[in-house]
Amino acid sequence: MENQERKKHWENIYQTKQLNEVSWYQPVPQTSLDLISKYVKSFDAKIIDIGGGDSFLVDHLIKLGYTNISVLDISEAAIERAKIRLGENANKVSWIVSDISKFEPTEKYDFWHDRAAFHFLTNKEEIQSYVQLVQASINSNGILSIGTFSENGPLKCSGIEITQYTEDSLSNLFTNGFEKIESFLVDHPTPFDTVQNFVFGVFRKDI
Repeated sequence: MENQERKKHWENIYQTKQLNEVSWYQPVPQTSLDLISKYVKSFDAKIIDIGGGDSFLVDHLIKLGYTNISVLDISEAAIERAKIRLGENANKVSWIVSDISKFEPTEKYDFWHDRAAFHFLTNKEEIQSYVQLVQASINSNGILSIGTFSENGPLKCSGIEITQYTEDSLSNLFTNGFEKIESFLVDHPTPFDTVQNFVFGVFRKDI
């Protein structure tokens, strides 16, 4: 899918569907929160949520006391929805409207969180560009956390084809400049009484 088509698709999704009408809806993103609590020991660490949209992750991070949070999403509508929900707390977040394949960070991050954004990249060049992006954008000893559909997960999401990963195939992408810390599978129950299987990989940036 071309960049403009991708953006148009996601703007339409967030303009026409409610929070609980999308498969990725999570009132409490427990897996992500557990990983951040486990690996981020400083409340002023730089955390970025890739494809965060109007996810509730940022709400929980603010409540926990994290003070340096960025949320990136291709959809301006998604980010505006999150801002409205957060009210004054929205001012505590750095909001970035960008296609991840075109993102040019102006700073480095201590924790790079991506749940269900990376797997929408199906072009080999875009996948490799993403790998190079995280290599350049995470601080030494920083953490990369990626969750994607596993080989037992869906082949499409929101009508778009995705790239499935196994623990090994995900890990193999991030061998240069990263040390694998852990990987695991998680079942995500959707609002439609179905289950999506995710694989998570967690990597530490080499010094």
